[in-house]
Amino acid sequence: MNRFKKNSKLVGGVLLAFFLLHVSDALAKELRIAVASNFLLPLKALSKNFKESTGHNVVVISGSTGKLYAQIKQGAPFDILLAADSTRPELLEKEEIGVPGSRFTYAVGRLVLWSRNSKFPLTNDLQILNHKNFRYLAIANPRTAPYGKAAEQVLRKKGFWEQIQNRLVRGENISQTFQFVMTGNADIGFIALSQLRKNQGLGFSWIVPQEWHDPIQQQGILLKRAKTNKAARQFLNFIQSNRIQKQIQSYGYSFKL
Repeated sequence: MNRFKKNSKLVGGVLLAFFLLHVSDALAKELRIAVASNFLLPLKALSKNFKESTGHNVVVISGSTGKLYAQIKQGAPFDILLAADSTRPELLEKEEIGVPGSRFTYAVGRLVLWSRNSKFPLTNDLQILNHKNFRYLAIANPRTAPYGKAAEQVLRKKGFWEQIQNRLVRGENISQTFQFVMTGNADIGFIALSQLRKNQGLGFSWIVPQEWHDPIQQQGILLKRAKTNKAARQFLNFIQSNRIQKQIQSYGYSFKL
């Protein structure tokens, strides 16, 4: 009886060690990517492709670039940041939170003025903002969202920024901005072209000339906690490959300025 108990304990211990070993191995293959909300849908598709190719599971956390940067500074357990600008990845590199030499441009975004309502004709200027029935314009928060910053630059360049303050609706990120227009809480809004590629034929849009705002250069960076994470390194090579870059462009991005 005692021998049976001892053998049972031994077998149980071996099984537990085997279980813990495989749990540890599974955790090592999990990749946590913080991504700017404009790139959320493309990343979900790419993550599925990456898992099929490598077996590595990707956990995606999205939000405005500014808020993700703040979370990383506070110690959030992310492995990679895919920002909507180059400023935050540059800061993370300088602050030695990002791995030196790992920063790269994965996409260049385009800003679009969009409305679901046919009574707001969108032409090649911003005269729609003088329309008598126009109530609210949605933009992402310029302080935390690069697409919001670009929208502010456009409005300032064309002389509308001051006069439109009482009609601005600010989204926490570009996804919330899209929802404001989608639900009718705003008549029109500045959103990302990639959001319309997913919703082709929905409403009316006009692509803002790139020279009206600073380039929306979207950069990624490997974070220090993932310096030795092979899955993270594989993902960086994956997203920069020619095949994946072509796929990213199909979502409404360009790769070079």
